Amino acid sequence: MSTTSPAPLDTLRTIFGYREFRQHQEEIIAGLIRGEDAFVLMPTGGGKSLCYQIPALHRTGVAIVVSPLISLMKDQVDALRENGVRAAFYNSTLKAGEARAVLGRLHSGELDLLYIAPERLMSSDFLERLAGVPIALFAIDEAHCVSQWGHDFRPEYRELGRLRALFPAIPLIALTATAENQTRADIVARLNLKEARAYVAGFDRPNIRYTVMDKQKPKEQLLALLTGRRDEAGIVYCLSRKRVEEVAAQLTAAGIGAAAYHAGLPPEERRQVQDDFLQDNLQVVVATVAFGMGIDKPNVRFVIHYDLPKNIESYYQETGRAGRDSLPAEAVLLFGYGDIAVARGLIELGRNPEQKRIEIHKLNAMVAFAEARSCRRQVLLGYFGEQLPEPCGNCDICLDPPELFDVTDEARKALSCVYRVGQRFGINHVIDVLRGSQGERILGLGHHRLSTYGIGKEQPKEFWASLLHHLVHHGYLFQDVADYSVLKLTDAARPLLKGEQQLTMARPRARVSTAKKKGPRNTAELAYNEELFARLRSLRKELAEAAGVPPFVVFGDKTLIEMAAYRPKDEAALLAIHGVGAHKLERYGPAFLKVLLEAEGEG
Repeated sequence: MSTTSPAPLDTLRTIFGYREFRQHQEEIIAGLIRGEDAFVLMPTGGGKSLCYQIPALHRTGVAIVVSPLISLMKDQVDALRENGVRAAFYNSTLKAGEARAVLGRLHSGELDLLYIAPERLMSSDFLERLAGVPIALFAIDEAHCVSQWGHDFRPEYRELGRLRALFPAIPLIALTATAENQTRADIVARLNLKEARAYVAGFDRPNIRYTVMDKQKPKEQLLALLTGRRDEAGIVYCLSRKRVEEVAAQLTAAGIGAAAYHAGLPPEERRQVQDDFLQDNLQVVVATVAFGMGIDKPNVRFVIHYDLPKNIESYYQETGRAGRDSLPAEAVLLFGYGDIAVARGLIELGRNPEQKRIEIHKLNAMVAFAEARSCRRQVLLGYFGEQLPEPCGNCDICLDPPELFDVTDEARKALSCVYRVGQRFGINHVIDVLRGSQGERILGLGHHRLSTYGIGKEQPKEFWASLLHHLVHHGYLFQDVADYSVLKLTDAARPLLKGEQQLTMARPRARVSTAKKKGPRNTAELAYNEELFARLRSLRKELAEAAGVPPFVVFGDKTLIEMAAYRPKDEAALLAIHGVGAHKLERYGPAFLKVLLEAEGEG
């Protein structure tokens, strides 16, 4: 489309059916339309896709979208086509004739967006083909895959660093939901985005309740968690294929619609499980991390980690698959110390020593999150460099608070020790100095002569480990993964060291139980007629099956909830509902209005 097309806000409303832009979207879109590069860090469900989809409709040529998974390409293309956008994917699932047809549309200017895997894009044949095609922009989704510091590093993504040199005049946008400071810097360097403006929308997903439970009898705990959730979709993550199959069989035997998903299953079986889940024919998928990255299903209401994830990035991304529609959702982690050894064993299978060092550091951070006795959300956001001023009120710690005690003096001792050792050592070394270790390294470095040597010997090692993690979580210390996890003081430590500020920490308790009280509900949730909502869902499923797309591609749960709450009586009122654009109004409006008007007549 030409640059004389409607304003981006009009496109947002008429094509996608959304009323207003979210944080940073409008700036990012305007910059891309002007031809500027961008680096975008935005949480799952925060609207990253619109940041390049709308510019693709306002710039001349086709937008080339790099995506790591075939399933993600298909879902996004299906959704775009339902909105009347000319989109296609080019990957190995296409038959020869279908592939030729896509390439024909590419060369004849009949596509607004083309989704493609990185290795196919960077092949010499395809790059040569692009030489004669007007390109609107390049969008690199899941950009953390570029970085060795990212939790899902993929070597084939490294080649994308050549794009800036090959196409210097074409704007490039890199997007991710999961990247701490080191990963962000690496992405920018690897993709040659040094001139790009960075947009960080934050990591907080306030609609997700985070809960950590001691793993005691996990099979019974899982069944208890699923009680009362028979109509809700969810994902259960396990670390091994064997565990996945055992848990799926257990749930099936209990009468729950569940299926296993892992890389060892035949491709057709994996595809069927994914399709059944997307089509709402399957309630629960029990999976390894092989499942979910390409799942764009907005109405996943819960994610349960049966085993400990290997890093916080994976945990954040996997829990982020719950509640993409911004409605209340839950993330539950069953935490057992035996899982640490299993996760460490998987890391040790790697051959790259540097990569193993990075992954061990990240595993230790994940354990610290699970052991934390302060607000889960503060710890989670703190890992990504974002501070939440007040406890969230929607996690197990906030809803069932542990007893707090003053640790100001101990914190000053710990911070002072970090300073005395030159801010050049990690947690274990600082603890050894505090507790007066006679270890060879301590003596060899002369750290037994420091003023902080032995000043914390009355407290056990576990106490100091908890306190130092607490200081990291709350921004008083920075743990530098790029420099062997050494501890460094931040500016926030100054008033605490000077005695101008107090600090409390939660006392350890025997077990972490599930939340006992109901937390605040998401403000977007409305009072609606549940019977009418069920009828609208039934209609949605019929229409989706007829169209050959997942139900959420027709309309998301949030859209149906608004319909059941506001009960629009004509097309103008229906068009005002979230997620109803002009194309969908024309295609699906009459059927939904019929059900709404019938319900009005009955009521």
